[in-house]
Amino acid sequence: MQNKGLIKLFAILFGLVSLYQLSFTFLATKVEDEAVVYAASKVSGNDARQKAAFERKYLDSVANDNIIDLGIAKYSYNDVKDKEMNLGLDLKGGINAILQVSVKEVLKSLSNDSKNVAFNNALNAADERQKSSTATYLDLFFEEFEKTAGATKLSDPSIFGTKALSEKIAFNESNATVKETLQKEINSSIGTAFEVLRSRIDKFGVTQPNIQRIGNSGRIQIELPGAKDIERVTKLITSKAELQFWEVHTNAEVQNFFFAANDKVANLLKDDTVLETEKDSLKKDNIDALLGETADSTKVQKNLFSYLFPNVAQSQQQLSSLVAQARVLDTAIVNNLLKKKEIRALLPTELRYTKFLWDYKSITGDDGTELIGLYAIKGNRNNTPTIEGDVILDASQMFDQLNKPEVSMTMNSSGTKQWAKMTGDNIGNFVAVVLDDYVYTAPSVNQAITGGRTSISGGSMTITEAEDIATVLKAGKLPAAARIIQAEVVGPSLGQEAINASFISFGIAIFLVLLWMILYYGKAGIYADIALSVNILFIFGILASFNAVLTLPGIAGIILTIGMCVDANVIIFERIKEALSSKKGLKQSVEEGFSIKGALSAIIDANITTLLTGVILYIFGTGPIKGFALTLMIGIATSLFTAVFITRLLIDRAVAKSNNLTFNTSISKGWFENIDIQYIKKRKVAYIISGTLITISLISIFSIGLKQGVDFKGGRSYVVRFDQPMSATEVASTLKGAFGTAPEVKTYGNDNQLKITTVYKIEAEGQEVDEQVQSALFTGLKSYLGSTTYENFKPGFEKTGSGIMSYIKVEPTIADDIKKSALYAVLGSLLVVFLYILLRFRKISFSVGAVAAVFHDVLIVLGVFSIAYNIMPFDMEIDQSFIAAILTVVGYSLNDTVIIFDRIREFTNERRGKHNVLINDAINRTLGRTINTSLTTLLVMLAIFLFGGDSIKGFMFALIVGIVVGTYSSIFVATPIMYDMTKKEDRDN
Repeated sequence: MQNKGLIKLFAILFGLVSLYQLSFTFLATKVEDEAVVYAASKVSGNDARQKAAFERKYLDSVANDNIIDLGIAKYSYNDVKDKEMNLGLDLKGGINAILQVSVKEVLKSLSNDSKNVAFNNALNAADERQKSSTATYLDLFFEEFEKTAGATKLSDPSIFGTKALSEKIAFNESNATVKETLQKEINSSIGTAFEVLRSRIDKFGVTQPNIQRIGNSGRIQIELPGAKDIERVTKLITSKAELQFWEVHTNAEVQNFFFAANDKVANLLKDDTVLETEKDSLKKDNIDALLGETADSTKVQKNLFSYLFPNVAQSQQQLSSLVAQARVLDTAIVNNLLKKKEIRALLPTELRYTKFLWDYKSITGDDGTELIGLYAIKGNRNNTPTIEGDVILDASQMFDQLNKPEVSMTMNSSGTKQWAKMTGDNIGNFVAVVLDDYVYTAPSVNQAITGGRTSISGGSMTITEAEDIATVLKAGKLPAAARIIQAEVVGPSLGQEAINASFISFGIAIFLVLLWMILYYGKAGIYADIALSVNILFIFGILASFNAVLTLPGIAGIILTIGMCVDANVIIFERIKEALSSKKGLKQSVEEGFSIKGALSAIIDANITTLLTGVILYIFGTGPIKGFALTLMIGIATSLFTAVFITRLLIDRAVAKSNNLTFNTSISKGWFENIDIQYIKKRKVAYIISGTLITISLISIFSIGLKQGVDFKGGRSYVVRFDQPMSATEVASTLKGAFGTAPEVKTYGNDNQLKITTVYKIEAEGQEVDEQVQSALFTGLKSYLGSTTYENFKPGFEKTGSGIMSYIKVEPTIADDIKKSALYAVLGSLLVVFLYILLRFRKISFSVGAVAAVFHDVLIVLGVFSIAYNIMPFDMEIDQSFIAAILTVVGYSLNDTVIIFDRIREFTNERRGKHNVLINDAINRTLGRTINTSLTTLLVMLAIFLFGGDSIKGFMFALIVGIVVGTYSSIFVATPIMYDMTKKEDRDN
């Protein structure tokens, strides 16, 4: 092997980088473990909310402390946290939601709630069609309008030809042109909703959040790993944006109050325990509270100015709308102090209704501390703003005459009058633009603005800041709040259990594989184990480096790639053993085993087919399935490198030192040698067996059917844990009264845990519906819950008794989209693989044989799931995870088949003889590899199945069945069909 030095250097550097990246995860975990110990010492009993609060308190207190010093760089806990490996919801808990911005509501708003019959009929028809169509809502609406509108156009004054849209839609404009304008407006509304949600989530530094738009579908995906207060999260992401315009007090007007308050607070805080005893009353008005965070009160101070830094005005030139600043971590303490009745009593009459609101973003101080500004809003008895945000027609970032960024804002006629009065009354003062109780800008007013069009600018305003403000202003005209159409919630208790189960199953699987390789291949097996260990390091290092999300299916993908890494070594070692058995020297045999003519060609073909499957999965999958596909693809690349290059380096070194390296042990010596099975002669028996299995599967599928999961049919599914063993039948009967019809109830893992699936009110819209269903579930189960309250029953926070451990909600519309995407994924993978095999082997008989075997495997796995659904004590629903399992089975089956086909092609090109003899010989030669790989992969899968989490058992069972069937089909289905088709091709030619 050439370039050994370069490969060694690359492997060492890559290994060091991987260890470096993984070290951040270990360091962050160490600090978090310390936080858990601290919280446990502070809380008596099992109050999960208090424990979460104290954990957050501890982490806040050490957030900026250096926990590692490398000499050239220092890292605080926050720095380490940013670089650690991300864990998915199924390992960490939290919420994953897809929100839908209603395009229908956008259209109705743009039309000023038009009463035009053709317009409303088209909307209603589009509603119905959307339930079974993947087309965009606008396209469906446009098609329906064209059908029924006759001579009426969308630009008609009764629809979109309104005064508000006169600058964008001309009178009598064609429908096609109006549609383009509408699409821009819809995209703008969706983009604004996205930015508002991102602002809510991002501005407080939530750990590892993820928010992204899903194409042009009007859907937004939000993932908050670690979120515990699910109820507050839900309100946060579904509440409509509240844009308001307020008058503002200057810093000069409130500074005397601050000085008086400072003295009063000093008296209040003479007792150092005041803040500690009031910690439970601190309610942060940002998303930190959603993750159980409380303020850092470990350093108790003596006055208000220990936390709040007033912006003192000593002259007219120093007047400002910014009245003070505070450390971000101290905002909750400041809020609490300023709300105290003793402090509010110090406000003079003209400041009686003052509201103190924070800036929407923080700045970094000279000492690196994160500071945030405070504003004094002129409130009133009714707490109503001077102007509501719904008067905004449009807003955009522009440039002034000096090419500096500014914001251009246009109001409707009502807003124009209100704005003229507000600005006229505040010349020389300030007005604030407030969204969700955060101040985005508070500019000074130089003159009354009467034209309805306003420019907001500032000497230091950046383009980004101008774009943010424009987005906020446009949020004032959002027609409807985004609603959750798909959600998955995993409680932290279930997440921790999944982590523990994953580590156990992962450790057992690795141990079994390492042990088997040593028992079978001896010293060579040790070298393969070293390469396998390096492969695992590389996989986790890459995941950590790119902040990829690790999920339970992702761990399964890693373990599957471990099997593939073993497979590559097995193929190489078997080729070396063949060369040695033909009396070739050790060095020559090793060269041949690692060559393209030896094992490398088969390894590359097998890995490419699996890689193609992974690519299809990644394109069409969502959530955990993407995680599985990502780890599978990364694993394929690293497995190929370690199996071919790292193992080669170790083998070559051993050969150079000694000429007695063997590739078997006293136990395995002679296994799979001199085998002479006539597979082709037995193909008719195999056809009968396979035909029988397929027939049974089809009968079961069409009679019993397949149990679809909620992500394919819609509905809500709750995993509920109880303090005692439960009867699924009894609970289903009990819940019939709560839901109208009996839900599906099945034991989920242990006998004290049930999975309850219902379609109750799934067609109803509105966030309150989710609460109603959850409340009905609690009421129905109350007799089984003992002393558990509704608050403790809800998902989120750690559970020590009964309660919802996780739940999934999928509305029927998106369920149909998910099902179609899954179907496209399966068909797409089959088509891609068919074309690849055709290109690689240049014979259609090879492609047909491989794809026929895949269909055979898929049908049998489906049949097993149909027959066994009501028998097995674990979840066997057909859902996205099952589709991932099916595609993995496709990849594995093709992997096996390609290895055999590759050897058949080799024998056909190099030898003479009857085709059936060559095929039998090829299968016999690869039988050792086939059984060895299948056995090691099965050991791995069984370890995960037996010791992994409950949520992954159905997924693993599908893989186990698929591996067994796939191993059989590669020998007894794919090859015989290829043989029979080849004979037909030869006759036709």
